[in-house]
Amino acid sequence: MTDVLIAGGTVIHHDATERADVLIRDGRVADIAPSLARPAGAHVIDADGCWVGPGFVDLHTHLREPGREEAETVASGARAAAVGGYSAVVAMPNTEPAIDSAMVAQFVLDRGRDALVEVAVAGAITVGRQGTHLAPIADMAALGVRLFTDDGTGVQDPLILRRALTYARPLGVTLAEHCEDEALAAGGVMNEGHVSSRLGLSGRPALAEELMVMRDIELVRLTGCPMHFLHLSTARSIDLVRKARADGLPVTCEVAPHHLFFDESVCEHYDALFKVHPPLRTRGDVDALQAALRQGDVDAVATDHAPHAPELKDLPFDDAPPGMLGLEHAASITRGVMGDDPIGFFRALSRGPAAIAHLRARDERPRHTAHGGDVAVGEDANLVVFDAADTYRVERHGLQSRAHNTPYDGLELTGRARALVVRGIPRLDQGQLT
Repeated sequence: MTDVLIAGGTVIHHDATERADVLIRDGRVADIAPSLARPAGAHVIDADGCWVGPGFVDLHTHLREPGREEAETVASGARAAAVGGYSAVVAMPNTEPAIDSAMVAQFVLDRGRDALVEVAVAGAITVGRQGTHLAPIADMAALGVRLFTDDGTGVQDPLILRRALTYARPLGVTLAEHCEDEALAAGGVMNEGHVSSRLGLSGRPALAEELMVMRDIELVRLTGCPMHFLHLSTARSIDLVRKARADGLPVTCEVAPHHLFFDESVCEHYDALFKVHPPLRTRGDVDALQAALRQGDVDAVATDHAPHAPELKDLPFDDAPPGMLGLEHAASITRGVMGDDPIGFFRALSRGPAAIAHLRARDERPRHTAHGGDVAVGEDANLVVFDAADTYRVERHGLQSRAHNTPYDGLELTGRARALVVRGIPRLDQGQLT
């Protein structure tokens, strides 16, 4: 394995920064110093003016394989993740068939073995994600699956979720919930409010999310099992989690980049690119989510990367599927919110999500290395070089994803990955896949 020297960057630790070179040898960080000699034959990455930190980790990636390979595959999604600066992603289970058994989980893990980044798997909580019978969580946990969710829909029956939490606790795994009460959401296609009324579109009320957050917090209080809340979108939801943590409950939460960037007003042109569940909310919610992220009340920014075949997003707003791309631009959106706070930036994109996904330490999973740790001698070399000042224009036809449903097309964003090292191997350099 060729030595790699990351030269001239600002290294971002848990609570401090330093100008230093980083030498990588045999897949691990071998040395950190203000100035290191270039080893013979080493691959040198120019990090001048950049932040050097742990590779990003995405808790919430829809890779569509098996079943919807026309929109995305494990390989294409991993390429998009690498361009975005991610060293690891967690594949969501709403595939066809769902990842609700050891067999399907192993299939996706096998597909990920040759991917550019590490691919972990989230298993379904219930069989077929139907919310009626528990999936074989223990069988999937034996493969190294550590996160379980019926993402796309929450577990609507509180008794089923209580049983899942009780069953999961001794296994040391985490359940993650997509919080929307489907009876209240009632087929709505955007945020319920004055904008939806004016547009004549059916609404999904904020209360549909918030009621399920309340319910699930109380089930955590009852069972003691950890829970992670996926893509929270309202100010009140974040406040509920904040108060639950103050009570000592083991709960974490994420926000998606699109909920940090767009509000419901972008739906005024009936463009299905902006249809997503939970929906884009009010400007007040966006401001509250941004403030919560800066204050450290949000544990992770997770992309909810949801590729769709082009013809599906060309359908009328009511009929088009929800979801948008996120892997290649999430870091830019997060940079815009966090400003010149690299410690908070890496907490949200790397260290926080790695802890939730149980990816901080090596374990028995095949080819698994540690992500989201410190940049320190002896640590596994999963590192990103991030140029926080690089401004660029998004072009949807230039994406690595098979799909093109990005809501950022044509916008100017600032901050993107210049280089990425995964398991000690350069996967991105000067913004190009290697």
